[in-house]
Parts: sequence; structure tokens; C-alpha cells
Amino acid sequence: MSQSPYLQCYLALACLVAIMSCHANALAQDPSETQAATKTSGDNFKSGYWIEIDADLSPASGSTEAVTADRLVARLKQLAGATTEGERTSVLMRMRPGKNGIVTSFEDALKVARAIGQPELRSLKIVAFIDGEITGHRLLIALAAEQILISDSGSIGNAIESDGTADETVGLTYDAIARRRNLLPPAIVSAMLDHDSELAQITTVDGKQRISEGDDLKQARADGQVLSEEVLKQPGASLRLSAKQLRDARAVGGVVNSIQEAADVLDLAELVDADAGAILGVPRGVLIQIDGSIAKNRARRWRSNLAASLESGNVNTWLIEFDSSGGNLDTSISFASSFAIVQPPLQTAAGFISGEARGDAAIMAMACRPLMMSSDARLGGPGAEAIGGEDLDRHHELIEQIAKATKRSPSLMKAMLNPELEVYRYTDRKTGRIRYATADEIASESSSSNDQGEKDPGENEGDLERWQRGEKIELNQGLSVSEAIKLGLVEAEVVSLDEAARRVGLDAVPPAVVDRPLVRFVEKIGRSNGLMFLLLMIGFFTLSAEAGAPGLGVPGFISMLCFALYFWMKFLAGTAEWLELVAVVLGLTFIAIEIFVVPGVGVFGVGGLALTVLGIVLMSQTFVIPQNSYQIEVLTRGIWVALGALVGLVGGFIAIRSLMPHVPILNQLVMESGDVEALDRHERLADYSYLAGQTGVATTMLRPAGKARFGDTIVGVVSDGSAVEAGDAVRVREVLGTRIVVEAVED
Repeated sequence: MSQSPYLQCYLALACLVAIMSCHANALAQDPSETQAATKTSGDNFKSGYWIEIDADLSPASGSTEAVTADRLVARLKQLAGATTEGERTSVLMRMRPGKNGIVTSFEDALKVARAIGQPELRSLKIVAFIDGEITGHRLLIALAAEQILISDSGSIGNAIESDGTADETVGLTYDAIARRRNLLPPAIVSAMLDHDSELAQITTVDGKQRISEGDDLKQARADGQVLSEEVLKQPGASLRLSAKQLRDARAVGGVVNSIQEAADVLDLAELVDADAGAILGVPRGVLIQIDGSIAKNRARRWRSNLAASLESGNVNTWLIEFDSSGGNLDTSISFASSFAIVQPPLQTAAGFISGEARGDAAIMAMACRPLMMSSDARLGGPGAEAIGGEDLDRHHELIEQIAKATKRSPSLMKAMLNPELEVYRYTDRKTGRIRYATADEIASESSSSNDQGEKDPGENEGDLERWQRGEKIELNQGLSVSEAIKLGLVEAEVVSLDEAARRVGLDAVPPAVVDRPLVRFVEKIGRSNGLMFLLLMIGFFTLSAEAGAPGLGVPGFISMLCFALYFWMKFLAGTAEWLELVAVVLGLTFIAIEIFVVPGVGVFGVGGLALTVLGIVLMSQTFVIPQNSYQIEVLTRGIWVALGALVGLVGGFIAIRSLMPHVPILNQLVMESGDVEALDRHERLADYSYLAGQTGVATTMLRPAGKARFGDTIVGVVSDGSAVEAGDAVRVREVLGTRIVVEAVED
């Protein structure tokens, strides 16, 4: 039935009113709210955290940086407290094989497992990541998680290390925690606790598959219900379920081989290392710039500033920017321990290599976690101090602690400092685990295992038969960002310091921790080789100008100012000491003596030039005799700078003599060279040149000196060697200043 024209008109009018109402509401809405809604919908960035679960969670593990069960529980509670109300934060607990039989006690594992089930941690989605062969009571922690992920090389084994069966209390605890999540079939949980049980995956006559164990398996076989079966564990054998077997049993949520792959499975943009400390509250940081040479005087200033930053109580994050060639191993190791083993109120010591971290500066950078690099940065390589095996032996224990705290390879850390160490990539033939170590380290672990009488050497990390040696890791020239990330020495590549700050939870680059901005500015410009060369050139040029000027004036002032600035900048950079200053001052003094006191090319001139060059070169480096390629490069550059600067000295003299006298303004600074002949006449006591060739009479005997009269003038004369009597006629042969030489005149 067709609608009437009136009804159509009413409908059109109603639609028009509705459209106008919606438009009015939109105009009345607060623009900021509209922008906020748009921003929220377009900025859906989700992230979580990951934590390394050590094989030993007991307080007896020793050092203060060890991750104990209590600290792990406290960290989870801090994560839960930092989670926004109404949201859930994913926390990935990565479990890796322990070393040399290290295990977690049942009590410590139960403490963590119970905490995971508490209401105060409901804001966390805890996921277990089995990365390698995991046995022992850490499996109880995995059972308490909401989800289990596993790597291709991952597997689970017996929860009870020794042969036998768990006691009733342990069995009931495992059963209760496993039933809470129902991640693993009960049969697998029972097999984990009983060495004598048999475990199989069976297919029944009705086509269904299940994991069966013990009496249930025997009953199924007896009833003829088993159509096919795969034995997963024989009675009396150790349990080992691979990633494929667990995936087929639908006991794991996915197979991943990295933290990033785990983030993808969990629908997260990234998983942040919880050990970085930014989770422990709102990050409030300061920036520390470790650049140039690492010297004791600079280290004292850095340490003082860092300590002052924590005294206010408003700082819990250090962001350290590196662009240094090292210079003092003892100082660098001391700073590295402070960065790796953070003490409250400090929570995070994050690093960013913007340029380079050579030599001992590399250990400072690797002690930061997380450590980030720019695309063109360099980690390691020869530095300002040559480091040998004895130096590493002296700091062996401290380097091991730093490696453990940062979860990095101690062998790679040592090899980054001493290129003589040869580090190889080793693969565990049994589990596929990768580690980096020296051949001596593997052999030493194997020898230690044999001395202890291991029943099964193949189960020990140090067994030579277990570890397959791969390629040698080349570290002599340092590492690029991609190489460092692959070796686990760097966490991420970033394009700027601002991005590095945001990755550790800071809103922007924090203020630099420095009490005197002028010092920081001078240090920054002091690293410019071009500026240093220019200061030396100007200093030597104006010194030459002062040598040709009538008295101490503007050129002398500029020259002293340039040399003073050069020394001050090098002193703040940590490469200049008082000995170098003495060498330069003595060199310039000797050059002045050679020019003004004893002209000529002699001992003062050559010695002064040598001392000046030596002082300038030593001001540019922290060593005396080069011992590696980097030091040779620095020495060569310093020598060329010194020799090039001395060209200014020669050029100054040339300019003074040839150019400056003709410049209207600068000619006032140059002494005029007067008429040499007129100057010679003024310097004489008397002028007897008019007597040349005249004839006179000797008034005394000339033997050979005496006197003679020329007209009315009587002067002292000297005969040419012949004896002249008084009254004899003489003639002036030559006049040499005030010396008149005469000869007898024959009649």
C-alpha cells in the first residue's frame, strides 16, 4: 500500500530534526574530549613484562643481587600495584636450565606458586615460558601460571630429582595447584612425581585420545580399550616431554623461541625486562653522560654527582649515555658494579651508546640493563687503556658478579676487554641451548665435574662431550648493534636518546646530572680535534707576532689565553696533567731563549721544539707508549696535530717579516727595521772615515801602535806591521771603525 503525501512529509521532517539534533550535540561536545577519545582509539599500545626465574630461588644463593623467592613475590606485588585499575598486565616468567645441578627447593617454589593464586595478584596474567629442559620444583610455579609457552628446545622432566616417589604432602600440593589451572593433564602431573610410573598417550576404540598413567593405563589395556598408544615414559625412567609432545597433548599455549615471539602470541607490542626496574614505580630519572676519557679526576666528579642525585629521594632511574674510549679499568669496573647491582632508592641503570664504548668503557655499558645502541654506534674494540690477562684476573670475581646481575655471558664480557681471549659458540647437544665460553672454561668445568665423581657426566654443563663447539666470536674490532643484540649484550636498537628514555618509562630525556654547566660545555667542545688544532695554531702564530712586537701586547695576551684554554680543556677531558704542562712551558721557554738570547739552531731550539711537541702529544692521550691499534692511532693523530700547530710558529715569523708591515692596522704591532748603515754610524764612538788615504807624521814610535798627526788632529794609529820611527811620514791604509791602520811612506 502506498504511503500518503502527508505521511512522507512527516517522516522527512522527523529525519531532519534528528540530524540537526545529532549535529548540535556534536558541536556542544568538549573538543578536548573528542581529541582524547580519538587519541585513545588510535594509540592502543599494550605491553607487559618478563622475569627470569633462576634455578635457585633460595636465600642461600649468596649475593645480594640474587633473585630469591621472597624477592620474586615482592616484585610481582609491585607489578600488580603499578597496574591500572580495571586492567590486567601480562607477566612472562622465563625458565631456563640451571647450572651444575642447581635446583629450587619445594618450599621456595610453593611460596611463589601460592602467591600467584592470591587475590592481590589478580591484576596480573602470569604466563610461564619454558626455554630449555626444566626439571625440579620450578615446574610447580609453571603449574600455577595461567598459560604455558615453550620453545622448540624446551621440555619438562621430573619434579623429584632423586629416584623414588614424592611424599603424600608434596603430591597433594602439586595436585591442588595443577587442578586450579588444569594446564597439564593429571596423568602428566603424577608422572612428574613418580619415577616408577608409566606414561602413555593412548587412542581408545571410540577414537578419543588422552594421556594415561599408572593404574588407569593398566585398566584401559586390560579392558581392551586401547586402539593405539605412544609410550612417553617407561617405568623407572626419567620423564622428558618435548615441546611437540606437549603441544600434541594441548598442554601448552604455543611454541615460541624469543621474548618478542612470546609478546606476539600474547597480543602485546613488547615485553619489557622487569629487571630494568622501571616497574617499581613511576620512573624519575637523571642523565649521566660518560664521554671522552675515563680518568680519576672525572670519575670523582661523576660519582659525586650520582650520589647527590639520589640524596633528594626524587630519582630512581639513571640513564647513562656513552661515547667514550675508556682510560682506567679500575675506575670502570667500580662504576660497572654500581650500574649492575643497583641499590635502593635506585631501581634502574639503563645505558645508551650514542657513539662508542671502547676498551674498559665497554664493561660500564654492558653493566647497564637495558642497554641500547644507535645504528652507527660501536661496542668494544681497542681503547685508551691496553688490558691484559693479569688485569682481568685481578677483577675476575667482580666481572662474574656483574655478568650474573645483568644475565650476560661473563666470557663475552672478558673477551670484550681482552682481545687475546678466544670465545666460541657452544651448543648443548642434548637440549640445543647456546652459550659462549672459552675452551679453557669448558675444559675446567669438565675437569671439576670428573673430580666430583658425577655419575652422569653428560648431565653436567662442563662435559666436553655434551658441548659442541661452533664458530669463534670475533670481538677484536668491537660489535655493531645487530651483532651485540645477537650475542645478548644489548637489548635494543634505538634512533635517539629520547627513544631510549621512553623505553625505560621516562616521558622525555631527563636533565643531565652536572653541577657546573660550564664544565660540561668545555668538556664537550674540548673533544673537537679541529678546535684544539685551531687553538694551538693561533697560540703559536700570536707568539711569533709578540716576538716581533715592541713589548708585551695584544698578541702575547692572545697567545697565553690560547695555551691556557688548551690545557684547561685537556685537563677537564682527563688527558692532561701537570707534567705535560711543565713540558710545554719549558719547550716554549727554550724556543724563546734560542730566538732572543742565543740566536742560531742549537740545543735550546731543538730541545724546545722536542719538549713542546712531547707535551702537546701527551696532553691528547692517557698513555705514554702505545700498546694497541687504537692507541697508535691516537698517538699518530697527536703528533700530526703538534707538528701542524708548530707550522703556525714558522708562519707567524714569515707573516711578521713580510705581510704585517704592509697592513695599515697591523703594522703598528711590528718594529720597523731602520737603516743599517745609519744605525752603524750612530753606534760608533767616533767617525774617522775621512782620514782614509791621507798622509801624516808619526808623533811617536809605532811598535805597532802609536800616534800620528793628520793636519791639526792627533789620533791613535796602528802600523801595518813595519816599525815606524817618530817623525816618519805615514799614510792611512784603511779605517775600521775607530781602528786606523797606517803604513810608512818612502821618500
